[in-house]
Amino acid sequence: MTASHHFDVLIIGSGAAGLTLALQLAEHSQVAVLAKGQLEESASLYAQGGISVVLDQTDSLQSHIDDTLQAGAGLCNEETVRFTVEHARESIEWLIDQGVSFTKDGTTSETYHLTQEGGHSHRRIIHAADATGREVETSLLSKAKAHSNIHLFPYHIGIDLITSRKNLGQHENQCIGCYVLDIKTDTPLTFTAPITVMATGGAGKVYLYTSNPDVSTGDGIAMGWRAGCRVANMEFIQFHPTCLYHPKAKSFLISEALRGEGARLLLADGTPFMARFHPQAELAPRDVVARAIDHEMKRLGDDCVYLDISHQPKEFIESHFPTIYQRCLDFGIDMTQEPIPVVPAAHYTCGGLITNLNGQTDIPGLYAIGETASTGLHGANRMASNSLLECLVFARSAAQHIKQNQPFKDYKPTIPAWDASRVQPAKEAISISHNWDELRRFMWDYVGIVRSNERLHKAQLRLRLLQREIEEYYSQHHISSDLLELRNLADIAELIITSALHRQESRGLHYTLDYPEVDDSKPAMDTIIAGKF
Repeated sequence: MTASHHFDVLIIGSGAAGLTLALQLAEHSQVAVLAKGQLEESASLYAQGGISVVLDQTDSLQSHIDDTLQAGAGLCNEETVRFTVEHARESIEWLIDQGVSFTKDGTTSETYHLTQEGGHSHRRIIHAADATGREVETSLLSKAKAHSNIHLFPYHIGIDLITSRKNLGQHENQCIGCYVLDIKTDTPLTFTAPITVMATGGAGKVYLYTSNPDVSTGDGIAMGWRAGCRVANMEFIQFHPTCLYHPKAKSFLISEALRGEGARLLLADGTPFMARFHPQAELAPRDVVARAIDHEMKRLGDDCVYLDISHQPKEFIESHFPTIYQRCLDFGIDMTQEPIPVVPAAHYTCGGLITNLNGQTDIPGLYAIGETASTGLHGANRMASNSLLECLVFARSAAQHIKQNQPFKDYKPTIPAWDASRVQPAKEAISISHNWDELRRFMWDYVGIVRSNERLHKAQLRLRLLQREIEEYYSQHHISSDLLELRNLADIAELIITSALHRQESRGLHYTLDYPEVDDSKPAMDTIIAGKF
């Protein structure tokens, strides 16, 4: 018998989006928050740069909107962009009320220091030194732990969504919960709720090199797609231009804020090169910078390029970038005296489950927020520091919609227990680890920063073989967290490859050698893939 839990709202994911939603709803409902690792382990925790918001008198909401639309390369939904920008300030004020401590500018106790990052025309990035995500995540988690109506479940990973059509045989397709694996006991559980929210982040681990933590395996996107949700724009994977290049660094992110404070990208011989690729040089949008670095590395056969901020005073570097400074020192690099070796790495998933401004997906009862969702904010390329902003704004709008429209009384459906009667324990796990490595490597080689039809078709052929092996293994053996993540990553890879083959142009983050120009002969269109179920 599968143990079952029932809540008013089930939130899968404990990053900034999930915790913001939980705190917004906690006064009105019993909320469960699931995390597949430690509660604080999420992409939010590692966000360094900050959150974009118009606070300076010389800036304007329209300027923030225009910059976002420009970075999105014609695919942003302008209504979504305006909605997000207009709700930014109140979201930041709410964070401050929760105890988040942002860096002050030193002139007054009321004024916050603002930085400028790629794609922005003004200084509008509010931050907590160079560890904004950690400050936000730990502050929100502290509040969540103290609230009696928020129930936290670390080391619980979603298996599949429970829907009325798939699991109860009904015509209407409503989400009524999720089958979940308790990782520490290897026990399948049933969580039911009238409202389920995917806040599981992105899918950077589908690539060999990524700035994302190990938990970023696209679980929410994959589960939502399998349940019947449409998915949009999965070809647009943002590669962060500057991750620390060191064999033991595991792709530690070097914040874009360094370039905002004057850091320059250099070749091995000390030659700057970004001015040859874009008039904004180091402050060009991320897709431009990542492709420029990739081009120079391939042209010269170099393993990395270099990011140099050593011209700034040591005190300035230590005070503005204490985390990065110490991390580089740990690897023998003194960024106050020498340039930092950097390479691009998969960083952000711009596509995801299609939602409206309330976070609703195609399936009643199922919401998606944060990096899991495709809201129309980012278009073909996310502008720096709009990601945490999206988490906050859409968690708050989803909470408002849930409170206004979703009654919780007398909702306790009878759900079939998880059936493990026809599977057996695996004798060895080598096939999982081998398939995991192969998937991430061919995605990096064939579906990376620069693509071609030949590379994409090679990736597609290899993926089909892997998917058959994974499904066969899944149908015959007890599930594990590694197997669930591999299954989800294979689905994510299918969505990325299919989307990339569909887009016969280069736009934003999607660059293909077969169609190197933007197709201006027709209006820009989203790439939409129908739900799998």
